[in-house]
Amino acid sequence: MAANVHPKNMRTWIEELEQAGELIRIAKPVDPLTQMGSLLYQSREKALFFEHLPHGWRSLGQAPANVRHAAIAFGTTLDAMVPTIAERMGTCIPPVMVSDGPVKEVKLNKGEFDLTHLPVHVAGQRDGGPVIGSGLVVSKDPDTGQRNLSFHRLQIKGPNKSGILLYPRHTWKNYLKYQARNEPMPVAIFIGHYPLYYAAAATTAAYGLDEFEIAGGYLGEPVRLVKCETVDLEVPADAEIVLEGYIPPHYREEEGPFSEFQDYYVTGTGKNPIVEYQHMTRRHDAIFKNLQNGSEMEGCVFHKIPMSAAIFRRLKDVGGGPNLHNVMVQPGVFGIVVQMTPRAYGEAKNLLLAALSSPYQHPKIAMAVDEDVDIFNPAELMWALSTRVDPQKDVSIIAGTHNHAMDASLAELGAPGTQLWQRYGSKMLIDATIPPPADADARAMFERIRPHNPQLRLEDFAAESSLPLVRALSPMFFGSKLLGRR
Repeated sequence: MAANVHPKNMRTWIEELEQAGELIRIAKPVDPLTQMGSLLYQSREKALFFEHLPHGWRSLGQAPANVRHAAIAFGTTLDAMVPTIAERMGTCIPPVMVSDGPVKEVKLNKGEFDLTHLPVHVAGQRDGGPVIGSGLVVSKDPDTGQRNLSFHRLQIKGPNKSGILLYPRHTWKNYLKYQARNEPMPVAIFIGHYPLYYAAAATTAAYGLDEFEIAGGYLGEPVRLVKCETVDLEVPADAEIVLEGYIPPHYREEEGPFSEFQDYYVTGTGKNPIVEYQHMTRRHDAIFKNLQNGSEMEGCVFHKIPMSAAIFRRLKDVGGGPNLHNVMVQPGVFGIVVQMTPRAYGEAKNLLLAALSSPYQHPKIAMAVDEDVDIFNPAELMWALSTRVDPQKDVSIIAGTHNHAMDASLAELGAPGTQLWQRYGSKMLIDATIPPPADADARAMFERIRPHNPQLRLEDFAAESSLPLVRALSPMFFGSKLLGRR
């Protein structure tokens, strides 16, 4: 497949958001160190485009601000999003090399750029400093040359230095190989692109699989790559900014605290490696990408959507093919809900066990619900938990499990920057499904209340002066499955 000469990038994404009425332009000057984080944290519904920042920068944040924005990026509906992504995961498209691209319009050597002049914001009150959360790190396995792409926190430490939080996954594995050779690991970090690049970086795949191929499958077109200037790596030609540098072996510095995806500061702080930068390339009018962390913020959205899809893909064949409808990771990213119609008693627990032992380390609590429960509505999930669960028979706890290293509720072993770093604890599954259709009488006991005339709409009866208030309620009620609408 040939590369698109007009590929999707962060600018086309801004246009899409604006056309959908999902973008707010911030015309007033904003200080990234004292103001931006608060504005981003408030904006859970719309993306923000900051037009007047220090040193002449512009910046996009909270894009996607929610799962609705993610559905726009994938070109699908909210209900169909996870199954659609799960299907695209099976279609990887190799990237193509190009000789030049917009990200090469400006080339700056060490001493000609200053990371402290970037509009990097401070996310939370206790943060150790401004952190680039939107930098996607490209590295290679020194033995095989296989590329890896992943998210990493980058705390700014000077004009050409940042920290880097290396979670014990694939980039960490690459780094350990360089460290064993006593060699610095070359990295290239690109900032700002179409959101499906970020979704690909957040997709946990087998070690050695190139996430740029996953991005190609998500996009439906090959990623355009260009060679870096000072390191033997490749980066997207249509990105906004690229930073090139090295991670020295064996060296650590204090870093953090960080505002993290769980809505806490306590994880990831400690002695972490650093990155020393020697080159920057960028568009001549580059737009910086800021990413605010916290539960159900942009960083959460990027991780929960591909995670939901990957687990959906895993579950669809459990037990010969269950009646699986949807999967959605919950706020904080350590919980997951599986929407299904059980074919037999106990089948829900089989699927939940598979969800808890997926390629992702995050899931700690897994709950199964029926199709009549809206998994995008927290109140519906709490209702199912309260009215469809007998704790004695429907809740199971599995002790002594390996859990995600950034789950602060569990006992921590080791520390960031060490090979032992992990959390050791337990996992829980909750079967909130009702009896299977094969047991029709038992299932009928759980038929939900429906209004007498579900076709009626309140807005057709309300006074003209009340219509704005009624329409504000419509996403909660008029789109509800309980009223027979999707």
